[in-house]
Amino acid sequence: MRILGISAHYHDSAAALLVDGEVVAAAQEERFSRVKHDRALPLAAARFCLGQGGLSADELDAIAYYEKPFHKFDRLVAGFLAEAPRGLGRFVTAVPRWLGARLWVRAELQAALDTDVPVCFLQHHESHAAAAFGPSPFDEAAVLTIDGVGEWTTNGLWHARGSGLAPLLEIRYPDSIGLLYSAFTAYCGFRVNDGEYKLMGLAPYGEPRHVSRILDHLLELKADGSYRLNPEHFAYRSREAMTTAAFHRLFGGPPCRPGTPPGRREADLARSIQAVTEEVLLRQARTARARTGSRALCLAGGVALNCVANGRLARERIADELWIQPAAGDAGGALGAAYALWFRQARPGRTARDHDAQHGSLLGPEFRDDEVEEALVAAGLDFTRPGRAELVGDTAAALAAGEVVGWFQGRMEYGPRALGNRSILADPRDPGMQSRVNLRVKFRESFRPFAPVVLERRAADWFTLPAPASPYMLLTGAVKNARPLAEPAAHLGRSPGIAATGSPLPAVTHVDGSARVQTLAAGANPLLEELLERFAAATGCPALLNTSFNRKDEPIVCTPRDAVACFLATDIDRLVIGGYVARRAPDRPAPPPAPRPVAPPATRRASLAAAGAVAAFLVLGLVLRARVAGGVALGVGLTVAAGHLLAPALTRRLETGLGAVLRLVAHVAVTPLLVLVFALGFVPAGLLGRRRRRARAAETCWEPPELADHDPRRPY
Repeated sequence: MRILGISAHYHDSAAALLVDGEVVAAAQEERFSRVKHDRALPLAAARFCLGQGGLSADELDAIAYYEKPFHKFDRLVAGFLAEAPRGLGRFVTAVPRWLGARLWVRAELQAALDTDVPVCFLQHHESHAAAAFGPSPFDEAAVLTIDGVGEWTTNGLWHARGSGLAPLLEIRYPDSIGLLYSAFTAYCGFRVNDGEYKLMGLAPYGEPRHVSRILDHLLELKADGSYRLNPEHFAYRSREAMTTAAFHRLFGGPPCRPGTPPGRREADLARSIQAVTEEVLLRQARTARARTGSRALCLAGGVALNCVANGRLARERIADELWIQPAAGDAGGALGAAYALWFRQARPGRTARDHDAQHGSLLGPEFRDDEVEEALVAAGLDFTRPGRAELVGDTAAALAAGEVVGWFQGRMEYGPRALGNRSILADPRDPGMQSRVNLRVKFRESFRPFAPVVLERRAADWFTLPAPASPYMLLTGAVKNARPLAEPAAHLGRSPGIAATGSPLPAVTHVDGSARVQTLAAGANPLLEELLERFAAATGCPALLNTSFNRKDEPIVCTPRDAVACFLATDIDRLVIGGYVARRAPDRPAPPPAPRPVAPPATRRASLAAAGAVAAFLVLGLVLRARVAGGVALGVGLTVAAGHLLAPALTRRLETGLGAVLRLVAHVAVTPLLVLVFALGFVPAGLLGRRRRRARAAETCWEPPELADHDPRRPY
């Protein structure tokens, strides 16, 4: 069975190809478009995946979309109703975007790929759960899915056995540990959906002074890991901001301005929310073990990229075995949607295996030697083409001598981490290397740490790891002999990188003595393994600093041209790309960096028909059900369902035509009409139906799952 998985329209859109349960290819659209966190329909990524599999779109059995658009729209409308008369601005900007593209995914995908292959819709958290369990080495496992929000679910507990994913419990919007962490991300001056890992890196500089304040005022945390948020402190239901004035008063003032270097307050807040997140994860893992009886645990969702929390979870040994999806965020939803549909339709047999099926997450494109040489010649670079032994030996010697190396080999990584094929490598023993790479290569904040890649068989000599292996750089461990700094916050804002004292690897050691370790198993990446062996022979150290091959606010490089451009615009000394080596000429200044692509502003795809549809759906909902948002979804769902049952071909053409009409009239001024609909429909309905949120005295906030056995043919 050949399934193309797609995630799109929110952030980190991606495509993945699954053939008879085997992962053939997967990639994020940002790597092709060069727009960081690109949310556009991933056409370039999809075409790459099809090409890698030697397929045309018509040869697919299905296209799997990672969520239910109409069910998500139901949540959006419910939020407007619950908050009205607040939220007008968000309503005016969001509704045209939804009615113009996001609700018509089936037609959009079929038109873009020029195919009539059926499009199937999986639940957002089902996609996460399948992404976690599908490639894992287990035949049975408990699965935790934790992110900001999908359709309604923000946190799910699943029991996976064979090819079945059974939902057991869930927490629903607006309660979300992912959104809570993002609220602190925004409050500390970082960008939501991009800066969460910066907040995690900032945490060791602070003290957990605000944990009790968070638990007393923001989060009602239960013994089983479930929770409720206090809505008074959060603004994301009604506007684009994350926090309210009440939140600001609680923590001593307005948010840190974006671009302002973080101080002690921000460090203490980062450490506090990190501690709370870890406690939530630990309690949920215990609940997962108790409810499923499983010795194995899988994780996915954006929160699963928190490697500090993952490291603590592994150290606590709540589960005997742990597997975390390396593309745990929305990008991984593309692979998860394909796996989820395969589980539902193929019902394959499954046995435990001694490896994961994600192939080191090296699932992206690779390039021929002639393509590499063409990029080097076009840039006017002097280069050589040594044999393999000389290439590896010279690179190891250059690293030992203090050079920074751009390393471009084989297939590109899928997910946010560079795992040895699109990497910048350096000597981790050099005390000044962390500062140099941060400030002169990556052009990013000096407080942010780097990760080491180390030969797995020698990792225990240098690190105290919570698990025998960490192939995807998703666990933190302690660097042996490293002692945490006594006053780490005092070093914030200093240009030189500051590591824990006594560390034998200062360039990859954080201020608390930890490191986010990637272990390299024998045979997993032969060329990188050979390089580590040669570096170890020359220096006695089997590890290298490994960071993604990109600059701040740019995606990881994909093509040889991307790699050459990044090399020329940074202080990288040597580019090892395929079998070629290029060095920076000492008398040749780096050219000014090319302007970075910017995501195009969202087109306002709305019209009189769109505004009328909002009003019609609202009226239909009021007539059909007391819960207005549910009625909206029901009304739209019944209409679409009837069309697909009675005249599927006609419905597809109608969706395509309606999408085209909405694009054609994109410049019609519909804002006054939307304001009128909001004022006459949403405000009265919201005021009449509003009920204040009451704190519950129950021992749990987990709820039974909704839509446990939905029809993937329908987008609702």
